[in-house]
Amino acid sequence: MNQMKKLTALLLALAMVFSLAACGGSSEGNTASGSEAAEGESAAAEGESAAPAESTGAAIKLGGIGPTSGAAAIYGQATQHGAEIAVAEINALGGLQFELNWQDDEHDPEKSVNAYNNLKDWGMQALVGTTTTGPCVAVAAESNADRIFELTPSASSVDVIGGQTDGISRKDNVFQMCFTDPNQGTASAQYISQQGLGTKIAVIYNNGDAYSTGIYNKFSAEAANVGLEIVSVTTFTDETANDFSVQLNDAKNNGADLVFLPMYYTPASLILTQARDMGYAPAFFGVDGMDGILTMEGFDPALAEGVMLLTPFNADAEDERTQNFVKTYQETYGDIPNQFAADAYDCVYAIYEACNQAGVSADMSAEEICETLIGVFNGGFTFDGITGTGVSWSESGEVSKDPKGMVIQDGKYVGM
Repeated sequence: MNQMKKLTALLLALAMVFSLAACGGSSEGNTASGSEAAEGESAAAEGESAAPAESTGAAIKLGGIGPTSGAAAIYGQATQHGAEIAVAEINALGGLQFELNWQDDEHDPEKSVNAYNNLKDWGMQALVGTTTTGPCVAVAAESNADRIFELTPSASSVDVIGGQTDGISRKDNVFQMCFTDPNQGTASAQYISQQGLGTKIAVIYNNGDAYSTGIYNKFSAEAANVGLEIVSVTTFTDETANDFSVQLNDAKNNGADLVFLPMYYTPASLILTQARDMGYAPAFFGVDGMDGILTMEGFDPALAEGVMLLTPFNADAEDERTQNFVKTYQETYGDIPNQFAADAYDCVYAIYEACNQAGVSADMSAEEICETLIGVFNGGFTFDGITGTGVSWSESGEVSKDPKGMVIQDGKYVGM
């Protein structure tokens, strides 16, 4: 089959995925059948929830949850799109099939649990999600009690998996494709030190957010171990995330030449804007939550010039699989995929490969599939994806893969 035929087949498969996905702004699941692909695309374009159509053959019902509307929509849209591409590719292969139903939770824990219950009523047999940490903590408790296997692309707090391996609170059905917050904090301090990126470090973090706080705590501890001098530590909350003049002035007055930002892209965009307005130009170093800032509506990408971050994915990588994913994503959605899209893509493929390895079939119950996949992921399973090769998981559900240092240059992420 030539390249044009392959692309045509994939786009047709993606159209089928759209008709199966619950896209857009409503977290009220709709299980009506018989949707046409065009109807699904129209609903997605209008921000409405598209009903999943009946599959033409036996397929594992794969649920997905993430914010496709609201302030964190960049994350949920990216994970949804990455999952859609993976499902389309897998279904085009024949053999084991997936039926994807994506629900919007608006980055709200209560709405995320509602979305989860919609998916459970639909007959979900495994879950990709949720996308963000707070909602995932809430949903993980539900999926653990229901014995539904869950692999999150981007919810990075250890609370998602029930803490470390204490044998009591561990949610043994929940695994992460993303780095945990402690790993991000530790790796960021090591990378800044090893690369000599700054001598006096300021940290601004959200002390009301588990994601931001978890990264900061480990960063601070590791900074002491590797000899980084932290000269300023200031905080904010979601309610105060509109004026960062106090935090930036503290960093500037203490001579910080690098500011570490363990946070999501929305407050980071304001910090970069306000730093420019006050004439403060240190180096800025972020984490995976900042991936998406370049496509944020109303943000001038020039403000992010030179910003560094650690991420598991590089859209400019030269391997064939990454290039094909980026090309398909651009042709289908008109954007360059970020690491959230890539992690969700890898989630679907990891579940697919684990199912094939263990002989999982669509006629198995969710509980049977859950127990089987737990055995695979805890049994030395390794996975080669676009966010890492030789990827493996510990018994705690944490992923093991190498981060990549990235810097924003001319509105693009470039490997450091």
